[in-house]
Amino acid sequence: MIGAAALSALVALAAGVLLIAAARRRAGPHRQAYALLAVATAVALFTLLTGLVVALSRSGHWPHEPPQGIGVASVVALGAAVSGLLFCLGLLRMPGVTGSAGSAARLALDGVILGTALWFVGWVLFSEPTRLLGDATPAACPAILLASVSAALSTGLAAIMVFRVSAPRRGLAVLAAGTTVATCGGLCLAAGLCQAGPVVTSISALALAGGLLAAALAGRRIDPPGQVAVDVIRHDGECGLVSMAALAGSAIYHLLQGGRFDALGVVAGSVEGFALVARQYLTLHEARAYARRLAEREAHFRELAHTDALTGLANRRGLLRALHRCAEAGGPCVLLSLDLDGFKHVNDMRGHDVGDAVLAEVGQRLRGNLRPGDVAARLGGDEFAVLMPGGPTEAGAVAERLLGVLAGGYEQPEGALFLSVSIGLAGWAEAPDVELLLRHADLALRYAKQRGKNRIERYDGAYDRLLRRRTTLEHEMRGAIERDELRLVFQPVASLPSVRPVGAEALLRWHHPELGNVRPDEFIPLAEECGMIAKLGAWVLHQACHQLSRWLAEGHDVWVSVNVSPRELHAPEYVVQVAEALRAHHVPPQRLVLEVTEHAVATDLDELIRRLTALRLTGVRIALDDFGAGYSSLGQLRRLPIDILKIDHGLVAEHEPVRPVGRDGPAFAPMVDIVMRLGHQFGLEVIAEGVTTRTELAAVVAAGCRFGQGALFGWGVPAEHLEAMLEAATSPGARPRRPAPGPRPGERAAEQVTPGTVGVPARDAPRTVDQNVGSVDSSREMRQS
Repeated sequence: MIGAAALSALVALAAGVLLIAAARRRAGPHRQAYALLAVATAVALFTLLTGLVVALSRSGHWPHEPPQGIGVASVVALGAAVSGLLFCLGLLRMPGVTGSAGSAARLALDGVILGTALWFVGWVLFSEPTRLLGDATPAACPAILLASVSAALSTGLAAIMVFRVSAPRRGLAVLAAGTTVATCGGLCLAAGLCQAGPVVTSISALALAGGLLAAALAGRRIDPPGQVAVDVIRHDGECGLVSMAALAGSAIYHLLQGGRFDALGVVAGSVEGFALVARQYLTLHEARAYARRLAEREAHFRELAHTDALTGLANRRGLLRALHRCAEAGGPCVLLSLDLDGFKHVNDMRGHDVGDAVLAEVGQRLRGNLRPGDVAARLGGDEFAVLMPGGPTEAGAVAERLLGVLAGGYEQPEGALFLSVSIGLAGWAEAPDVELLLRHADLALRYAKQRGKNRIERYDGAYDRLLRRRTTLEHEMRGAIERDELRLVFQPVASLPSVRPVGAEALLRWHHPELGNVRPDEFIPLAEECGMIAKLGAWVLHQACHQLSRWLAEGHDVWVSVNVSPRELHAPEYVVQVAEALRAHHVPPQRLVLEVTEHAVATDLDELIRRLTALRLTGVRIALDDFGAGYSSLGQLRRLPIDILKIDHGLVAEHEPVRPVGRDGPAFAPMVDIVMRLGHQFGLEVIAEGVTTRTELAAVVAAGCRFGQGALFGWGVPAEHLEAMLEAATSPGARPRRPAPGPRPGERAAEQVTPGTVGVPARDAPRTVDQNVGSVDSSREMRQS
């Protein structure tokens, strides 16, 4: 016994030192757990030493001093009970075991439920009439009752923690087992001192010391905080069911054996019942709190799902929710659709960070300038919307205010930015319809964009019909070539003053079987927008070259011009397409004229010059169309590689013809005269467009213009009609016609031209037609004039 006492004392002392060192190394909120374990170890060590001293002092006359043994056993039992409770508190405070006070209370109640069941089973087995240990049962030593309660609670709590802890669980399991063994060792030590004798006392001392050492070693290697987690809800039903089954089974067995329930049994049953009720109450309370948290989080995430993260405004879902609520209420409602003008340049030039800052500022300005109840939303990119309850009058006033507010400067580190906004406004139609309202607002916004931006436009049904037609035209245009719905007409270009057709401009026409004749000014811009212009242009080029080759083969002295859009002109493959069309249809290049509108000059002059130079290298002639109505300047005119100027109709018809100052002569168009002189200075030929009356004809002839085009000479006609005009002009009986009114005696008359080469006097007209003559060659025509 002396050896067992010395060994157990040394082991327990070492365990106490290890736990105290572990407690000193720990920091943070979990240091308290190791401090409790160290205090519990110190109490257990004191209990052990006290019991060993008493046991060694009574080794010679152990059975003869029961009163003294009972008193010492009470002290040891009290120490074992205190150390057991401290161990339980330390286990509950271990890292990762519990996350809150509620979970700690539930875990403690689970330990109480299981521990009470264990104690009740032990009471049934060790009390009358079972008396499992027989005469060795320490019935005469009630002091160990308190220690037995502590041991049962420690065992129950340790079992609950081991079964519920998630991996890794070895360290916590060893710690729980060590504290349980130490507590049970203290209980057995008290029982040995009370009645069982030195053998039980020695074994109990060794068990207590071994449990302390195991707990100390496990406490030094326990996993760091946060890596151990206990699920305190998953096995609630199993714990209560097993405990009640054990309690009920023990009670039935006790009654069947003829036993009776004294105060201890009733107390144990009452504790079990109250613990179960308290445990279920805590579970229900936690479940309700969890449900509230879930509801709050659901509401939070639902609000996030309806909120734009960048601006804090509602997003598209949020706007739709507000629209549906407004529709259900049935009151008047107006939707503003807003789009920032030129915002793409902000992202391109300043970067997306600056763009996001501008969008956030737009959101703040919208929130600060709306009425209570209005809903502002960001639909994506730089597109916003505002839903406003009420009539269009109030909404119009708010839209006017927003137009000015959003146009203010946006201060940024690299300098202020200035943007404008386009606003479309729409209200309910006959009945609330969310999708229809969104569509109407978008249509109004699109209309505002097309009408110049930085403005407010209200939805109009006429624009809706226009857009529907536009959509239909875009859809039908994609198969117009394959369905053979397109055709070319040719507007004559006449030599002046003979009015003989010497060329023609190929014009595209579209006749749809259901839509009828579609105007070129309607479908040509649409083709440019939807990317169909290149396909249509290639078809026109080949059809015009094919018709020109037929006329040339039949002996007609004629040339054909084809309009070229800026999109076609800037395509790298367009020069190759022109060369292939000329080669495919065997057309001399100088017989083809490509007309470029003056508006194309405003896009990229340097690139335009490179493209036109490449086209002229193929041999074709270049005409600058609508001169005088666009953007070209004299400096640009000198740089452009062109051969022909086509005077815009506005210069021909805008002013009345004037008489020469200080001399007699016919009235002439002053602007045409200026352009004629300018063209001749640059070595260009000039064609007057839009000649519709004989007065305009006389004016351009008097100004010296040698070619004209317009309604006076004929509208766009089919190829066979123009062919008839060419044949009539070159027939032997054809006579040149003078314009009316003709030149008066003494007035400057334009040179008369007879059939033959364009602009060549009758005496020089050739007898036969060569395909390489008759093209608009500016230098040769100037010399002949």
